[in-house]
Amino acid sequence: MPIYEYACRRCKKEFQTLVMGPADEAALCCPTCGNRQLDRLISRVAYHLSETDRLNSYDPGARHSDSFYKDSRNIGLQAKKRAQQMGVDLGSGFESKLEKLRTDPGSVLRDSE
Repeated sequence: MPIYEYACRRCKKEFQTLVMGPADEAALCCPTCGNRQLDRLISRVAYHLSETDRLNSYDPGARHSDSFYKDSRNIGLQAKKRAQQMGVDLGSGFESKLEKLRTDPGSVLRDSE
């Protein structure tokens, strides 16, 4: 079921709504001013990559944006990629520690005290 974003031509208010079919879209009006003259906006798209896909597409030599370093899912990619290239299995202990780091990066500092 698609959720579309619209902008009112009169008050410029942007809003999202669930559209089940053409009849729903024809009945839409701005929730702020009631105007029926709306423009459908192009929304940002998000998609999910599996851990395997992330690892396979990771290039250790490439430059990364700030958002790459802010994403905790990227913690450990370098080590996992290198181990993959060398044919080394890092084991379940590595995976569990990595998962702990990804969900709570501050745990490294707390555990070392």
